[in-house]
Amino acid sequence: MLYPKTGMLALSYASHQRLLHFPLNRWLATVAGVLIVSLPLYGGDYIMGALAIPLLALSLAAIGLNILTGYAGQLSLGTSAFMAVGAFAAYNFNLRLPGLPFVASMFLGGVAAALVGLLFGLPSLRLRGFYLAVSTLAAQFFVQWTLTNFPWFSNNNSSGVISAPKLSLLGFDLSSTAGRYEMSLATVAGLTYAAIRLARGQAGRSWIAVRDMEIAAAVIGVPVFRTKLAAFALSSFYCGVAGVLFAFAYLGTVEPAGFNLERSFQVLFMIIIGGLGSIRGAFFGTALMLIFPLLLSRFADAALGGTLDPGQQENIQKILFGALIIVFLIAEPLGLASLWKSFELRLYRWPFRS
Repeated sequence: MLYPKTGMLALSYASHQRLLHFPLNRWLATVAGVLIVSLPLYGGDYIMGALAIPLLALSLAAIGLNILTGYAGQLSLGTSAFMAVGAFAAYNFNLRLPGLPFVASMFLGGVAAALVGLLFGLPSLRLRGFYLAVSTLAAQFFVQWTLTNFPWFSNNNSSGVISAPKLSLLGFDLSSTAGRYEMSLATVAGLTYAAIRLARGQAGRSWIAVRDMEIAAAVIGVPVFRTKLAAFALSSFYCGVAGVLFAFAYLGTVEPAGFNLERSFQVLFMIIIGGLGSIRGAFFGTALMLIFPLLLSRFADAALGGTLDPGQQENIQKILFGALIIVFLIAEPLGLASLWKSFELRLYRWPFRS
């Protein structure tokens, strides 16, 4: 058997909390980690700059939304707004405080997004479901309107466009494609590990209790309102840091319109396809959402000889994504993460049927 479970009992709380229980999983994770970290050695600038960096940034945003929607059960349509707050706040911290390291600016941008998330999370005490989604939708329009009509946030730039500050850490220049990739990878890896620990701990159990049955959670002593606000703050922090990476490590320059409602729906579709309530599902969904359009474009060029214009390709992508989301909601509500888990169960049983 590929995954022998005999003798793999957890004899302590620390061993039970281990991320990877099986030796083969740990070996595969080590190999994958080495390949990911060493991507600059064998991957070109296109793979790192156009695929890997946006995948990391949007995966972090998907993790943030998954904490709020997948774990805590609070539907939000303001993800892109919190990304914008993080990006513009980090830009201003770096601009107004000379000598501030970019990593500190990124962290402060996440804190600013968390504070805004707390503000728009206050209605969650009274509102649920669709009504809560509408209240978070207000954050999307309010933030974009604020950043557009108050030029101070963009250093009085009439177009509202902000450019990436100098990316450096401990004196090392990170402005190259490889440097931006390694910085994004380190940030996402650290925050992903923290999210997994939180989801497996008391905070995660409180979120799930509120999500599954709010009244029962209150009866057993879970502070419902505080739990919801903590989920909003942490989710917004992750989205804010993701906005910083997306704006400065990937795009280089960004304007308020770059964080529009379509971006919020994109991140929402990522966690629906990847799997609600799953950290790795955020990566699965993001990878599919980013790679699928490229594959479709290559297929259209090869099959139709380039006769399909970009506008038609985009419309076809939207149709296929819509159909894919409907299929997942009906056939596999838990998304790609559930399919991966089923695949692992088959490996556990192989070569036996059951």
